[in-house]
Amino acid sequence: HEKFLSPARFVTQAEQTGLGMLSEIDKVMEMVDVALGSTNTYGNSLEAISADLTDNVDRNRLREMVGRLVAATKETVATNRTLEARLKETRSEIQDLRETLESIRTESLTDPLTTLANRKHLDRTLLQAVDHAAVSGESLTVLMIDVDKFKEFNDTWGHLTGDQVLRLVAMSIKGAVRPTDTAARFGGEEFAIILPQSTLKSGLLVAERIRQTVMSRELVKRSPGEALGRLTV
Repeated sequence: HEKFLSPARFVTQAEQTGLGMLSEIDKVMEMVDVALGSTNTYGNSLEAISADLTDNVDRNRLREMVGRLVAATKETVATNRTLEARLKETRSEIQDLRETLESIRTESLTDPLTTLANRKHLDRTLLQAVDHAAVSGESLTVLMIDVDKFKEFNDTWGHLTGDQVLRLVAMSIKGAVRPTDTAARFGGEEFAIILPQSTLKSGLLVAERIRQTVMSRELVKRSPGEALGRLTV
């Protein structure tokens, strides 16, 4: 339950991922310090060589200074290559952690049974949609959908079959809405859909489409192939 069902698991996962992000950021800062140190060292070498350059530098002295310059350059190049490799590795790690955080965020806003948005996501999106409609003057429609006699169905056929019915209703809803709409499980056998930029007339068309789609499905219990009748909402 703690691993797969408890809402607290999102907090734990987010904390672990956050710590991973901080660790990677610390590594980047360490690499930046190394790069700055390498740059300063190279700068100091150049300054020392420049100070040694006078009008009376003989060939041997010049050869020595060129050797020092080449050695300092090679050392800086090697440091930069190491830094580049570590930065690429860290970038990959941070990208993985970012994807994990996004996955946690999505899962925390999704109803696990129906894969629709959950109540938390619905409440947040509805507030934003109402505010947007008030400012823009655009129409907004919200549908509430309730499965008829669902308790009676559960008592007769069992909760596992009831869960399958809820998934069926969710699929019917998904097939009737636009990408810009938000379909959610409100709770129990109740669903809600937020339809931005949608008039009451167009909202009624969507509602009727969902009602007819659900009613057209004849329910059959898989294992014995037993007919369960039809569902209405």
